[in-house]
Amino acid sequence: MKRPHLLALATAGLLLAACGDDPSAPQYGTQVELPAPQRGLLPAMDIAEPVGWGDQRPTVPQGYTITAIATDLQIPRQTLLLPNGDILVAEGKGGNAPKLLPKDVIAGYIKSKGTSSVKSGDRLTLLRDADGDGTYETRTVFASDLNAPYGLALIDRSLFVANQDALVRFDYQPGQTKASAPPEKVTDLPSEINHHWTKALTASADGRFLYVGIGSNSNITERGMIAEVDRAMIWQVDARTGSHKPYATGLRNPTALTIQPGSGQLWAVVNERDELGANLVPDYLTAVREGGFYGWPYSYWGKNVDDRVRPQDPQKVASAITPDYALGAHVAALGVAFSNAAMGSSFNDGVFVGEHGSWNRSQPVGYKVVFVPFRNGRPAGAPVDFVTGFQGPDGKTRGRPVGVTVDPRGALIVADDLSNTVWRVVPAQNR
Repeated sequence: MKRPHLLALATAGLLLAACGDDPSAPQYGTQVELPAPQRGLLPAMDIAEPVGWGDQRPTVPQGYTITAIATDLQIPRQTLLLPNGDILVAEGKGGNAPKLLPKDVIAGYIKSKGTSSVKSGDRLTLLRDADGDGTYETRTVFASDLNAPYGLALIDRSLFVANQDALVRFDYQPGQTKASAPPEKVTDLPSEINHHWTKALTASADGRFLYVGIGSNSNITERGMIAEVDRAMIWQVDARTGSHKPYATGLRNPTALTIQPGSGQLWAVVNERDELGANLVPDYLTAVREGGFYGWPYSYWGKNVDDRVRPQDPQKVASAITPDYALGAHVAALGVAFSNAAMGSSFNDGVFVGEHGSWNRSQPVGYKVVFVPFRNGRPAGAPVDFVTGFQGPDGKTRGRPVGVTVDPRGALIVADDLSNTVWRVVPAQNR
């Protein structure tokens, strides 16, 4: 399909769908009132216009500073803080799903306009600040020739990496800057079609298990349910043997996982379904219950039935769990990390969430890092903007946040896969 035709169809889609794009109806918090579904020929779409940062920087709250600690990376996605303070960066981009319909071709073109043109790194890069002054003066390729690495976890001296097709393990010795040998496979991960290719990863508090987030192979079962076997779920993997089982199901695309300090509770951020309107369906943050079912594909936000799915399953819908916290529709949450006291009194109890930003609204949302406050171990209150300015008032897109990691010494690490930068945000007293 020629590009002018793509643009013409995209414009038609905007005209058909933008009427429901109401930015005055935010869908976030523990209790939300969902609007009625809206359907059109195409969802509303906004073509991002990437530009360089130049002399600009993202905006952070008063009393905080932000610094680029690594630039010119190759699609940085998630980061992992090592015990000695080194930072590992997973770089890469995967996915190989064929387009089913003309709208998929158009959506693919729209999405590609808001992504980096840099080649996928397929590697891990290590950053080191040896003297603790906030400047990461050492940068080395820790491991290369990986397959779209995304999730990272460390258990004792085993470094686990979730490639798009397999969970692998490296031996890790404290302080090393390069892997000493190729990785060994722990277990294969579903990778056929790979509509949602990212494989989120975290380790249980006791180190016995790994949790892997595996997204669906479609928006809403367009490829049939056979294509969704072992997908739209979180696996629990035995870290020693590689044996695995479904831990929770019905999560359309669990893009980031983390363990709550103290309780050991698994939490996830999940990207929900498209093409039901600008304000449906909210992406969400939730504690993940073992054996829990979260709705996809039959229902959303608990028991709200999606009548596009045939056949329906009333019994599954009746069991669907309502998530804990709505982040807003189409914000594309891709990172989550619990905070601590070192991040300052206003941001010490809660989670940071990296919102990559929408492509399927005429008025974009996301493109920022937010802080979700907690009280008594649960989300409580409206999200607070923490890092903004990735998409400016001029409509230009300078960056897109993905993974977020909290350094217990008092810093938030943010991977930006559009400008290929890793940012570090610190309270002024920690500079």
